Amino acid sequence: QVQLVESGGGLVQPGGSLRLSCAASVSIFSINRMGWYRQAPGKELELVARITSGGSTTYADSVKGRFTITRDNAKNTVYLQMNSLKPEDPAVYSCHAKELRLGVWYDDWGQGTQVTVSS
Repeated sequence: QVQLVESGGGLVQPGGSLRLSCAASVSIFSINRMGWYRQAPGKELELVARITSGGSTTYADSVKGRFTITRDNAKNTVYLQMNSLKPEDPAVYSCHAKELRLGVWYDDWGQGTQVTVSS
């Protein structure tokens, strides 16, 4: 099991920036996919951004051009740089890891970090 610890959430004004970090308890070098999901009150969980072990990235249409996901294998950390934050971005942002081990897929989640956008 991979333990994931998020940090970097908080309150920011519209148009501002935040960088979320997700620190893993194990090496992320071979973790197939790592990503960020978010869930706002009354809304479904949605994928924000995902990065594969090969570095390929996927973004939700709503964040393309504003958010960037990166991974630092040496630090076992995945980052989500969020720029130009909008009033529709507030949510609990959670880190996710999907790993294939011995032919079985495993999903691990962090506890989440709150992002609030308000003037």
